[in-house]
Amino acid sequence: MTDLYLLQPDLASDWYPFVQCRPISELRVGAWLLRERWEAIAAGETRAVFGPPHLHGFADDSTPPVTAAEPVTGPALIGMSTFAPSGVHPDLPKGPARLVNDGVVVGWWVAPGTTWQPGTEFGGDEVTIEGLELHGSYDLVTALEYFLVADTTDFTHEGGDALPDGSILIGDPVDVVVLSAAVEPGVVFDVRHGPVVIEQRTHVKSGTRLEGPLYIGPGCEVFGGQISHCSIGPRCKIRGELAFTVAVGYANKAHDGFVGHSVLGRWVNLGAGTTTSNLKNTYGGIRLQIGDQRIETGRHNLGTLFGDHAKTAIGTQFETGTVVGVGANVFGWTRAPKYVPPFAWGDGGIMRRDGFLDTAARVMPRRDVAVTEPVRQTLARIYDHAVSA
Repeated sequence: MTDLYLLQPDLASDWYPFVQCRPISELRVGAWLLRERWEAIAAGETRAVFGPPHLHGFADDSTPPVTAAEPVTGPALIGMSTFAPSGVHPDLPKGPARLVNDGVVVGWWVAPGTTWQPGTEFGGDEVTIEGLELHGSYDLVTALEYFLVADTTDFTHEGGDALPDGSILIGDPVDVVVLSAAVEPGVVFDVRHGPVVIEQRTHVKSGTRLEGPLYIGPGCEVFGGQISHCSIGPRCKIRGELAFTVAVGYANKAHDGFVGHSVLGRWVNLGAGTTTSNLKNTYGGIRLQIGDQRIETGRHNLGTLFGDHAKTAIGTQFETGTVVGVGANVFGWTRAPKYVPPFAWGDGGIMRRDGFLDTAARVMPRRDVAVTEPVRQTLARIYDHAVSA
């Protein structure tokens, strides 16, 4: 086992809205958190995430400490949190090395007896590492296309429960992996394009069509509709049409409405009928608008990026390539603007700090997550940083 440290570089607007509310390594890349992908490479645990000051002391379930960068003495791996390894362990030399993907340094091997110093050149051999470089939050959708088939196929090697009684199967039954989940009769499994994986304590109700590749994490509730090519984190509630979308965890999309090529941060709550556009009428490339800045994503399909704790009113519509800031409450519009600032309150106000903290204290225990003092301090720092930025 090798100690692992993750380095989050200074991130620009490309990583909105998530750079304001959580370490990039705690985002879902394919079926796994980015941190978990690096831990698979290291075969060890993350000792610390070197991140920005407003996230120091970040408190979330099972998250390693977030601190300022400091010297690291080997043996250890240091990985960039903007790179997602594919799971193939690199062949490391006896001496120090730079981990390189497509000519870009994405990490360092700190050999025994050597020390990595932040902000300095670290020499040694070049070792190629496989994976995907992420250029912004929009590439979490790109990562689904890159990783999800392989991620879900890994589960088929160990298998799961027998195909639930009354299921309708299209494809090979080996590609349905149910791990102590409850699946009602009448659920359709379409695994012609990839496996469907359902983790423990999840409940899938009749009237649901699940199309692979698809990963549904533990403790979720799926109430019906068509769900395809998605990675859904723990304790989410899902209904309606969901396609090519990442739900980091603890999100609510419990009503009808289409959400496609989008990312739902933690504790997002989408009101009934919330709908995202994911393709321009011109079929052209999609730009993000962050304040006055425009960002080219290089994508032709992209929906909405919802920051943690964002909420929408019933019937809200979102244009292609919309960004909704952390903690924003979107109401008062039928169609929201392309950029909704953090902690927006309706069509021009701003949510009060105490109001945000009180709401979180009511919401999070509903999923058995205690709002401890460290969690409350984390949320307060996120609010202060986002509002003052």
